[in-house]
Amino acid sequence: MAFAESADLTMYYRAAGPPNAPRVVFLNSLGTDCRIWDDLILELGGRIRSLRYDERGQGLTQSPDGPYTIMDHADDLAGLLDSLRWGPAVLCGLSIGGMIAMAAAVRRPDLVQGLVLADTADLIGPRDFWDTRISQVRAGGLEPLAATVMERWFGTSYRREQQVAVRGWSALLARAPVNGYLGSCAALRDADLSGLLGGIRVPAVCICGSEDQSTPTGTVMSLARRLPDATYHEIPGAGHLSPTECPAEFAAILLRFLASLES
Repeated sequence: MAFAESADLTMYYRAAGPPNAPRVVFLNSLGTDCRIWDDLILELGGRIRSLRYDERGQGLTQSPDGPYTIMDHADDLAGLLDSLRWGPAVLCGLSIGGMIAMAAAVRRPDLVQGLVLADTADLIGPRDFWDTRISQVRAGGLEPLAATVMERWFGTSYRREQQVAVRGWSALLARAPVNGYLGSCAALRDADLSGLLGGIRVPAVCICGSEDQSTPTGTVMSLARRLPDATYHEIPGAGHLSPTECPAEFAAILLRFLASLES
């Protein structure tokens, strides 16, 4: 296992792939950890150099008491990349990971070559949604939310045909560090990145599952329109965790984007 220091935070990460391949950093979603990218990394094979890490409050990275902010997360990422001397790279962020990637592109543009923004937005959900979620988790933990969250994470066909996998993802959510989950819920509640979009100067591709209930297709299309240099792609039948649910389709979009950066 590999760990690095970012400011006062000890962070877990995994790096893999040929040293001279295009560098891609993967930023995961709320209630998960860097394992959600495993199938996508396998699909990509040796065509990229990948860096996955557990964000603050997730997995094996430390879980300081919250609340957190998106800028806290962006500074953690910058510190990790500085520590590993890993920039510039393409940032591939899912949900809150996409928000972190956008914030990092403005805060530390020297580290960012391009953005792959999956099932994300500059503003995710109304404030009262997150206040309710925080109250629910404080009262009863994460396990009671699993069934509802799985309906948002995955499309209808996946939930019907991959029931064993869905139970596994439910266990991942239920075992997430509660204080870290709450800290990032607060970050999502308080984040509005709309004023930053014009300052993102790198190419981007925005990807959305057609059955995403958390950041629906119209929301992600709107994000693509408002970014200075972005395209939009949709993955039919996928839910909110589109790269986890449909790694082959997602990998094809990612590889085309990487090729466009080299042309």
